Amino acid sequence: MKEISCKLVVVGAGPGGYVCAIRAGQLGVDTVIVEVGKPGGTCLNVGCIPSKALIHAAEEFDRIAHLAGAQSPLGIAVATPALDLARTISWKDGIVSRLTSGVAGLLKKAKVKTVHGWATFRDGKSVVVETETGTQIIRAETVVIATGSASVALPDLPFGGPVISSTEALALSEVPGKLVVVGGGYIGLELGMAFAKMGAKVTVVEALPRVLAQYDAELTRPVLKRLGELGVEVMQGAKARGLSTKGDALLVEAADGKNAKLATDKILITVGRKPLTEGWGLEQIDLDMAGKFIRIDDQCRTSMRGIYAIGDVTGEPMLAHRAMAQGEMVAEIVAGHKRSWDRRAIPAICFTDPELVTAGLSPDEAKALAGEIKIGQFPFSANGRAMTKQGEDGFVRVVARADNHLVLGIQAVGQGVSELSAAFGLALEMGARLEDIAGTIHAHPTQGEGFQEAALKALGHALHI
Repeated sequence: MKEISCKLVVVGAGPGGYVCAIRAGQLGVDTVIVEVGKPGGTCLNVGCIPSKALIHAAEEFDRIAHLAGAQSPLGIAVATPALDLARTISWKDGIVSRLTSGVAGLLKKAKVKTVHGWATFRDGKSVVVETETGTQIIRAETVVIATGSASVALPDLPFGGPVISSTEALALSEVPGKLVVVGGGYIGLELGMAFAKMGAKVTVVEALPRVLAQYDAELTRPVLKRLGELGVEVMQGAKARGLSTKGDALLVEAADGKNAKLATDKILITVGRKPLTEGWGLEQIDLDMAGKFIRIDDQCRTSMRGIYAIGDVTGEPMLAHRAMAQGEMVAEIVAGHKRSWDRRAIPAICFTDPELVTAGLSPDEAKALAGEIKIGQFPFSANGRAMTKQGEDGFVRVVARADNHLVLGIQAVGQGVSELSAAFGLALEMGARLEDIAGTIHAHPTQGEGFQEAALKALGHALHI
C-alpha cells in the first residue's frame, strides 16, 4: 500500500477542484488532486460545455431550416437541411476532449500530482484511494472536498430505458421523434428547446404553477413566447406519475386533477441536482451539514479544522463559476493569503432562446432589503444591433437603491445576452451606481448599449426611448 504526504489534497477535479489545485500549485503549495473520472467534472464532460455545443448546433440547424423554402427578409434562400446528430455529438465530444486534455496539462504545469481513483476518507487528514494499480493512502495537512453533484431521479421514474438524465440526452445518436421533459427549470428548457429545434415534438411537464420559477414572470415572458413558436407544449402544475405498462408513454396528473398519457420515445428527467456526499466516507469526519449540503462559512471552511468544501456540494447556486471562485480563494487561503467569499456578484445564465441573465437582487428582493428602489428597463426593440440580428424580443433591467443609486441587481433577457454577464458582474463587484453605468461610454452599435440606457432610464433621462 503506497503512501503520499502533501500540504493539500483536493478530492474532485471539477471546475472548483481543478482551479483550486492549479492555483495552489502556482503558489508553491504541494498539492495532490484525486479524481475517479476525467478532469473537468460534470460541467466540462456532461454538463455546461457539451450542452452549449448541442444548443449551438440546434440553433444553427433551426436558423437554416427557416431559410429553406421561405422568403427570408435577409434575401437568403437555401435547400432543406438535414441533421446527422451522431456527427454533431462527435464534434461535441471533440471539444470536450480538447478541454479535458487542457485541464490535465494545466495541472501538470502547476506541478499538481493527479491520482486517478475513488477517494474515501479515513479521518480529517487522510484519504484512501482505490486506483487501477492498487490502494494508495494520501495524508495531507489540508483537505478540500469538491465532489460535486448528480442528477436527481424520481421514485416512480428511475433512470433506465426510455427514462434518461441530461447526461444521456447529450449522447443520443438520433433525435427522438417525441420527447417529454419532466422539470421546467433551466436544464429542462435549455435541452427541450434544443431538441425542439432539431425536430423533436417536445412536451414539458412542470409541477409548479409556471416554468423557470426562479425568475420573475416579466423576465421569462419572451422565453414562453418562443416555446410556443417552437411548438413546445408546456403543462404547468402537472405531476409525472410513472411509465405506462408498455413503457412508451408518461402518465401525468394534470393541473385540473385529470390523468393523461403522453406518448413518447424518451423521457428526460431534469428536476434538479443533489450533492455527492455519499460513498466518500464523510461519516468518518462528522461534518456539520446544512440540510443535504456541507455547511461552510464565508471562507469555505467546514466545521472541522483543516477541511474546506467548495462547489455544488456546499449548496446553491450550483454554478461552475461559483465553484471556481471558491476554489481559487481556498487555494490562496491555504497559501497564507487573506481572502473571503462574497456571493452577491455571481451572474447566473439560462441558455434558453432567448437567453436569461441575472446578477445580484431581483426587484422584489431589492425592495425587501432596501425599501424604496429605482428600476430602469430598456427594450431591445429600440436597440439597433438587436434589430440587425433579428433579436428584438427582450430587455435589460437595472435595479438600484432610490437614495444613493447603488446598483443592487441587473437582469436581461434576449438573444446573446449571456455575453453581457461579465459587465453585470463587474458593475456589482465594483459597487457601481446608476451614474457610473450611465456615464460609461458604450460602443455603438451593440446590445450592451441597452445596459447604459437602462441606467439612464432609472435616472429619468433615457435617450432612445
